[in-house]
Amino acid sequence: MNWKHACRWAVASSVVATVASSVFALPATAAPLPGPQPTVAPEMLAAMQRDLGLTADQALARLERDRRGATLEQALAPKLGDTFAGAWLAPGADRLTVATTDPARTGQIRSAGAEARVVGHSYRQLDQTRRRLDGLGYAAPKSVPGWHVDVVTNTVTVLTHPNARDAARTFVKSAGVDTAAVRFVDSDLSPRPLYDVRGGDQYGINNSSLCSVGFSVNGGFVTAGHCGRVGSSTVGSNGVAQGTFQVSSFPGNDYAFVATNSQWTPKGVVNRYDGTTVGVAGSQEAAIGAAVCRSGRTTGWKCGTILGKNESVTYPEGTITGMTRTNACAEPGDSGGSWLAGQQAQGVTSGGSGNCSQGGTIWFYPLGVILARTGKTLITEGGGGEPPVGCEGIAAWSATTGYVPGDVVGHASHKWESTFYSTGAEPGDPRSWAVWKDAGAC
Repeated sequence: MNWKHACRWAVASSVVATVASSVFALPATAAPLPGPQPTVAPEMLAAMQRDLGLTADQALARLERDRRGATLEQALAPKLGDTFAGAWLAPGADRLTVATTDPARTGQIRSAGAEARVVGHSYRQLDQTRRRLDGLGYAAPKSVPGWHVDVVTNTVTVLTHPNARDAARTFVKSAGVDTAAVRFVDSDLSPRPLYDVRGGDQYGINNSSLCSVGFSVNGGFVTAGHCGRVGSSTVGSNGVAQGTFQVSSFPGNDYAFVATNSQWTPKGVVNRYDGTTVGVAGSQEAAIGAAVCRSGRTTGWKCGTILGKNESVTYPEGTITGMTRTNACAEPGDSGGSWLAGQQAQGVTSGGSGNCSQGGTIWFYPLGVILARTGKTLITEGGGGEPPVGCEGIAAWSATTGYVPGDVVGHASHKWESTFYSTGAEPGDPRSWAVWKDAGAC
């Protein structure tokens, strides 16, 4: 395949309650949560003002709200345990909403500084339903573009093409799930993969296709799995031999690791395509409703809002699970590129629908999962590795990330290895004995 036919554009359709970007201000009485204030590059503020319609002060206020929300979600989710039902930043709200199945827990949630909502299904229950559907992903009809846990509506949302709900219901019924927790949403989107992409800087694969660098890690960079198979060679945007795909997982997942040669030095920055870069400070996962910006070789630097997490999306090649949905636009050639919330790395472009003229829906594959499964360490600005959030640079455990056997995380000063599929099962909790194996202190 020659360069002009580089990439097909992977798109998936998700019509969950769309979270519109809203103008708001944090109340003067809001008590700040512990942790550093967000360090924001001027370029990031300019892009948020341009794409989200915010003033500079509103953009700063939103980033602070987003930081507070992420910190609070990570603190409350393990404390609520099996009663935790998700968290999100509602449009225009100044604080995080946290859902629980136990009315007795609402006081605990409010005391922590969040809005409380009582719902019928826990996140664990909804995620079990999603995983049952994932198990039948190979049999999903073409009229079902994807499915995901929607914490705002407390359902598993199944997308279906108009006039094709019977096929969607048959698919759900065949999975043997609790249909009371399932919501069907009409969608006319049709997913297709992005093969002509990049996260920050452009790179070429086997002299036939283009993709984008996601983030620098020790020994190379991470990107989208659909960009190349293990053994595929890469060249940089300057045509110089760059490296080789050593890890690639697609479909099912959509991530890859490219080992670079001695001519290339990984740097902890993202290209903005205007002659400047944004430094990467870490990889704290942002909450639903947070602002996010992405970089890609075709459309450059664009911003939007995180609308959903841990979503399953069906491409012609198969179903991809664990994805994060946004309304930031992208086009063919942007696949594999970088996603940032402030200066916190979030993931790599997988696929989507629409374009940057009319808007669209784009998914990225979460960086935390990529680091856990590849064992790589994110390179931050200044050339060093990310300060250990877990242990020894290992990705920290997150209550909202889906883990599979073999994943490694850091939590409570210990290294843990996953022995089963899980979401929300805290390492070290007596109830999680069958899910995590303690690999020792670190």
